[in-house]
Amino acid sequence: MEHAAASELTFLANPKYAHKVKHTRAGAVLVSEPIDGLAAAQLISSNPDLDMARAAELFYQPPRPKAGIHPLASVAATARIGENASIGAFAVIGEHVTIGSNAVLHPHVVIYEGAHIGDDFYAHAHAVVREHCRVGHRVILQNGVVIGGDGFGFVKRSDGTHYKIVQSGITVIEDDVEIQTLTSVDRARMGETRVKRGAKIDSLVQVGHACVVGEDNIVCAQTGLAGSSILGKNVLLAGQVGVSGHLTIHDNAVVYAQSGIGGDVEAGHVVSGSPAFEVREWLRAVTAFPKLPELVRTMRQLEKRLAALESSHGPEK
Repeated sequence: MEHAAASELTFLANPKYAHKVKHTRAGAVLVSEPIDGLAAAQLISSNPDLDMARAAELFYQPPRPKAGIHPLASVAATARIGENASIGAFAVIGEHVTIGSNAVLHPHVVIYEGAHIGDDFYAHAHAVVREHCRVGHRVILQNGVVIGGDGFGFVKRSDGTHYKIVQSGITVIEDDVEIQTLTSVDRARMGETRVKRGAKIDSLVQVGHACVVGEDNIVCAQTGLAGSSILGKNVLLAGQVGVSGHLTIHDNAVVYAQSGIGGDVEAGHVVSGSPAFEVREWLRAVTAFPKLPELVRTMRQLEKRLAALESSHGPEK
């Protein structure tokens, strides 16, 4: 808002920034309700954040490569590519791959043998879809995403060395999923790892083997899911959350940043801390935490006074 000029549009989505909007030089402002004394034109919206996102598309569209297969791309003879695809230089598409219509594969994208991908797939440079994995429609993979890398599975031999467990399962990415840069969604040891419809996964996230990321989940950066974690619908994991394996975070739960999840989280609960617990209790705990040294000093002083008192009066009869 503070940088917008007279020919530009801005928006107010969070009321705590309302004091800034009165000083904006923007030509127009998207707001949820009228604001007195505002010189700029006010566009009343039930969701200013959403409408600003829609308006931005009128001013900027990311460049889309022209349809066609670059002569430096490698496409297996058995691969089936839908119409209107754009395959960039040094992209590699393996044997028996199926890709739907309107796909965009930027340079150095690699699709392993037997992968099946739907329509409107968009993969940025260095994204990888491994063998036999399945990807739905309108999926976006940002740079460096790996779909179906081996799950982290080893068995220790009697001599202490590690024996690699074959990761024979796959990874399934459902429709309308977007995965941000340098994130890994591992294939399962057996069965599948699944990211369900509409989930959005941020950068630098690790989704372990046989996990389920539920519909419309938001998983923020630097979060790690250990194997066989299950997330229900509309779960929000803030940044740097660690989730132990073989547990369930149920529908509509929210986990605050830097939390450690060691057990199931009930539907609709909001938790924080490591180990995580109910957020209101956590807020009281963190408020008390800085006071602990003072409380310890006070307790020791009271113990000394009590000991001195007992010494002066002798033992109780």
